[in-house]
Amino acid sequence: MVFLSRAQVVTALAAVLLVLVVLDLVRRRRLSEEYSLLWVVSTVIVAILGFSTPLLRALTHALGILYEASTVFFFGLGFATAMLLFLSLKLSRLGTEHLILTRELAFLRLEVERLRAAQGHPDRGNA
Repeated sequence: MVFLSRAQVVTALAAVLLVLVVLDLVRRRRLSEEYSLLWVVSTVIVAILGFSTPLLRALTHALGILYEASTVFFFGLGFATAMLLFLSLKLSRLGTEHLILTRELAFLRLEVERLRAAQGHPDRGNA
């Protein structure tokens, strides 16, 4: 019979709880499916590692890590790093898009002002 340590049980239950929270956030449309897939996959992996002592021990031994809890922590840290990189890429892309849209808006405002001036309309302020 395989015995689960307290740390494994807490880790696995926390992962299951996180999956439920992520699914609820998606259901309430507060988190997009694009991000939820990353969260669900990572927490399912952590839950599997938490509930499967032989798998966790084999993986810990294969990676040369001393403690099983450190293996779970290693995967959690790897996920956090990957998620930070993913979000940094998204943020960079959004920053670039924001700059492009700001320039386009400035050009459109300039064109509107030129058209109003050409038609003889009085200046309406900053519309």
